[in-house]
Amino acid sequence: MVKEFKEFSTNAVFIAGTEVILDGYTSSKELGLYTFIRTTTVAAQVIIDGVPITLSPNQIVSLTPNQYFQFVTGEKLVVYQFNREFYCIKDHDKEVSCVGILFFGNTAISSVILTENEAHKFCLLHEIIVEELDTVDTIQAEMLRILLKRFIIKTTRLIKEQTQVDHIYSDKLDVLRNYNFLVETHFRKEHSVTFYAQQLNKSPKTLSNSFSEYKKGPLQIIHDRIILEAKRLLTYTDKSAKEISYELGFEDASHLSRLFKKHTGVSPSAFKKSIHNF
Repeated sequence: MVKEFKEFSTNAVFIAGTEVILDGYTSSKELGLYTFIRTTTVAAQVIIDGVPITLSPNQIVSLTPNQYFQFVTGEKLVVYQFNREFYCIKDHDKEVSCVGILFFGNTAISSVILTENEAHKFCLLHEIIVEELDTVDTIQAEMLRILLKRFIIKTTRLIKEQTQVDHIYSDKLDVLRNYNFLVETHFRKEHSVTFYAQQLNKSPKTLSNSFSEYKKGPLQIIHDRIILEAKRLLTYTDKSAKEISYELGFEDASHLSRLFKKHTGVSPSAFKKSIHNF
């Protein structure tokens, strides 16, 4: 079952359904849409950015459009997909926006495990979403956005509980989310912490202090994002290491090569060769 809402005036898209939605990802490719996958009674096998992952029964995972995804096995799934035009352009509270905890927190993949009671509540919400997708009128778009926001709020609350982020000052969380979003937007050209600190109206030192309670500092987040994109391009495209280095903002290909080898232990060319040999 797949139901789709399209708003041609804004190019907004919202899709809801089962694992049938994921049939287009039998080989790894960019998702292209913000995606939620909820397992019900059966576990699922997926590959996210080249990493095989088992989703337990009653688990929700949230993914961003630029992540590479492959669907391996799974049934009785609930899948939602949407683009920025559908949800992100609306004026949402910062924690449940497209810059929120679910999409730009301090982990690459956000997921939560549902209790039986919580799973039942999400099932009821899904029934309402499906019903609304069949109700075509002038206020359908707004109702669907409200229902999606409810889903995001409920999931955000759970991930805050399960990752115990409530003990951290909310302003630090805001800095983390906004920083990650800025890195996602500019990492292909901007590689210095100074640039992002200026965008956030902070000094580099103040910005670094905001990350004191996390495992990664601001520079490491930039480097990790560059390496992740380099791996994606080396794995899923025919571009050479030199072409990729220029695409990621390095005037000298040797600079990316050194950074890549420092993080992975191998050069970009060796990494690409190992992928092809595998």
